[in-house]
Amino acid sequence: MRRPSGSILPKFSHAFRLGLVLTVASPLLLSAAPAGAFELFGIHLFGEKQADRDIIDPVDYTLTFDAGTDQRDLRKSLERTSLLLADEEKPVSGDLGLVIKARDDRDRLIATLYERALYGGIVKMTIDGRDIDQLPPNPTFDRSRPVPVTVSIEPGAEFTLGKVSLEGDASRLDPADFDLAPGEPAGSLVILKAAQKMADTLKAESRPLARISRRDVVADHDTKTVDVTIAVDAGPVAPLGTVSVKGARAVNADFIERYSRLRPGQKYDPEQLRKAAERLRALGVFSSVTLKEDETLADDGSLPVGIVVSEGKHRYFGFGASYSSLDGAGLEGYWGHRNLFGNAESLRIEGAVRGLGESRDVTDLSSLDYTAGITFIKPGAFFPSATLEASIKGSTLKTDFYDAATVTGKVALAYELTDADTVSAGVSLAYDSIDDAFGDDNTYLTFGVPVGYIRDTRDNRLNPTEGHYGTVTVTPSYDFFGQTAFASVEGSISAYLGLGAEDRVVLAGKLSAGALFGGGDLSDIPATRRFFAGGGGSVRGYSFQEITPYNAAGDGTGGRSYTTASVEARIGITDTIGIVPFLDVGTVADDTVPDFSDLRMGAGVGLRYMTPFGPLRLDVAMPLKRYDGGSRYGIYAGIGQSF
Repeated sequence: MRRPSGSILPKFSHAFRLGLVLTVASPLLLSAAPAGAFELFGIHLFGEKQADRDIIDPVDYTLTFDAGTDQRDLRKSLERTSLLLADEEKPVSGDLGLVIKARDDRDRLIATLYERALYGGIVKMTIDGRDIDQLPPNPTFDRSRPVPVTVSIEPGAEFTLGKVSLEGDASRLDPADFDLAPGEPAGSLVILKAAQKMADTLKAESRPLARISRRDVVADHDTKTVDVTIAVDAGPVAPLGTVSVKGARAVNADFIERYSRLRPGQKYDPEQLRKAAERLRALGVFSSVTLKEDETLADDGSLPVGIVVSEGKHRYFGFGASYSSLDGAGLEGYWGHRNLFGNAESLRIEGAVRGLGESRDVTDLSSLDYTAGITFIKPGAFFPSATLEASIKGSTLKTDFYDAATVTGKVALAYELTDADTVSAGVSLAYDSIDDAFGDDNTYLTFGVPVGYIRDTRDNRLNPTEGHYGTVTVTPSYDFFGQTAFASVEGSISAYLGLGAEDRVVLAGKLSAGALFGGGDLSDIPATRRFFAGGGGSVRGYSFQEITPYNAAGDGTGGRSYTTASVEARIGITDTIGIVPFLDVGTVADDTVPDFSDLRMGAGVGLRYMTPFGPLRLDVAMPLKRYDGGSRYGIYAGIGQSF
């Protein structure tokens, strides 16, 4: 079902998916609320939000909070620290409970001042007009109205580091390498982190028993300086000893030990232990994974290590829904098993139907789009660092420029060279029946050999603040029906830079490019393998696949090359809310090398809401160089950042 470029409509099917809310994981998304009230992702949406009265002897209070500073970041930090302020609408259990809460709050506020190197700071608190230090052991307050509580803070002057002394095995270290340079701010967290980092540095020398034996901090209020003394006992050099597994039931313990890649006799490295735990958690079969190091060495001088796991549910299923103003509604469902044969093998069966209602005749089942597939993944195949994946998927797809029915089978093996580098290779066979700008009933039987490389140094896959992510894929292919050989080359690189102490601003950029070689005429290459751009995954503001070369009839043909680039500024407004201005650029060309004569740009702004499972994303964009009759704007939603 092709449309000429002059009649392209705004499209949202690849942007907004209500299935994020309708999945069986919805209990994780919808928080419990009183009758008549509703909360989503912890946000109170409507209804009366009432304080919890189901406590013994509830006492209400009002709070007067004076941070004593005009510095916005310090004031906000103190306000976030105060549980009295955060829980002001919640009653406290008994008069003594209010006093305990106030004293705990004072300790927390003082600790926050120390974190900011404000060792001369003073926190004063009164309850019902009386200083909390002057209250009797069992105080009573007037309950005829909420009990007044006041918090008054005098932050004082900032202290700097004075003399820094390193003793024991830490004496050979340079304090400046651990951010302990005289004259710099003497925040308590800086000192604590420095001491732990020194112990970790010595541990990385294959000394598993390295311990902090002394950490003294002396503040001089006359000179506003802090003298620091840190001593570390490194202990002996030791290799890894026996590796034991506890808690395994359905998952084979031998597989867990093998997949951890921890071997008796290898060099002790705390980073390898951390990565082993992350590797096991990534399998998805465990609700928790803990690595426990013995506190003493074995008789042979090695360090025994225990892997303690708790298995989660191995079977799962889910369903969802989607809606598009152009393509109508869609339904999706899946079933999976995470431990099929006892070695964390996963099997996933999924299916979807789209195009229900709206612009299509719901009674004509042939007008709908269908997708079905089954995927099998075996971690630790042949080698602990290898993963085997096999899949077969079938789909029908109707876009603005082509209709395709496709069945694809694929087998691939990925091998982790390092924790950041992965190579993969496989074979695929795809059957396509396509109606496009070159005619109807075009059929292809394409054999491919995809070979890829991935380098991933991101600190977080869903919300990175540093590092980069790069991919390169080369796929030589041969169409048996047309006896045509061609190859595709695609690559992308994303980079991230966090600014500020808490990465409140993250600059992100992505560059992608691809080219097709060989194939004779463009019609010899399946439309599903040609290049299009536009939509949430490339240039926002344009509809899905809107950026493409067009023929004289106004039909999009797809191209032999593409280049896209995106830049974003991810700005945190609060701990949970962020805004993201962005600019996307892209072009698709007929030739193998793009000439950038038709460069399309889209700009917009996004909203982010941080959740425990990643940021929720909502982007709105407009094309800066709109096609005649093309999309005027685009709305895109999902989980995780856009790249």
